[in-house]
Amino acid sequence: MKDMEAKIKRINELYHKSKNEGLTEAEKMEQTQLRQEYIASVRGNLRMQLEQIDIIEADGTITPLKERREAIAEKNRSMENGHVRT
Repeated sequence: MKDMEAKIKRINELYHKSKNEGLTEAEKMEQTQLRQEYIASVRGNLRMQLEQIDIIEADGTITPLKERREAIAEKNRSMENGHVRT
């Protein structure tokens, strides 16, 4: 967690420097890399949270969101290939 806090701090430093005096090419590359890492971290954390969600179906059964998402993806793949499975 401290690593991400350090990255956020550095992202903010580079942002302020870019507004005040501009960035070197190396700093621009660093800024881009740090932003990509930050976005990947946020997406990963969100995915983990979503995978912890369970859905209560109409019949009372409980389905993990991950399983439902995978089932929908499989159905979509089947439809794209011209095969409809029910």
